[in-house]
Amino acid sequence: MINANDLRRGVVFQLDSVPCAVIDVSFQSPTARGGNTLVKTKYRNLITGQVLNNSFKSSDKLDEADFVRRKGQFLYAAGDAGVFMDLENYEQYELSGDIYDDVKGYLLEGGDVTLGVFNDLVVTLEVPQVVELIVTETAPAIKNATATAQTKEAILETGISIQVPGYLESGEKVKVDTRECRFVSRA
Repeated sequence: MINANDLRRGVVFQLDSVPCAVIDVSFQSPTARGGNTLVKTKYRNLITGQVLNNSFKSSDKLDEADFVRRKGQFLYAAGDAGVFMDLENYEQYELSGDIYDDVKGYLLEGGDVTLGVFNDLVVTLEVPQVVELIVTETAPAIKNATATAQTKEAILETGISIQVPGYLESGEKVKVDTRECRFVSRA
């Protein structure tokens, strides 16, 4: 059992036999004597992906979810799905839909991932916060065109496009922030 007071970002609890991951949490103190502190949460249903809000009393107890995060590896793309391997027990999972579509632009064969497993079913897929990818196509480098920072569109080896500084050329390796799909630096 988890106390509602112990809820923090990233904690996974079970509500109505469904795993839910806390996205945001805030505490509201009572204004009257004898009032309970309210724990306001914003959480994601890990089965449907739906984002919900709920308030709990600080004394409420929530069920722990049978949820574990495991190291995994992206093996290859198979049509509209991706095949992943759990590095602890070497099981392979074929994932498709939103769980795969949201991250496929950051995956290279052999890339590390984190698999979120609930009752032997992968419900979350996390990629590292920063990945290194090669620029395959971009406009020629702009030299001394202006004193202000200029960006241009670049297509990376996985097919996603991002805005990069004007001095980058095709063939260069860049670091990309996977949370915001933006250029970080040269690799």
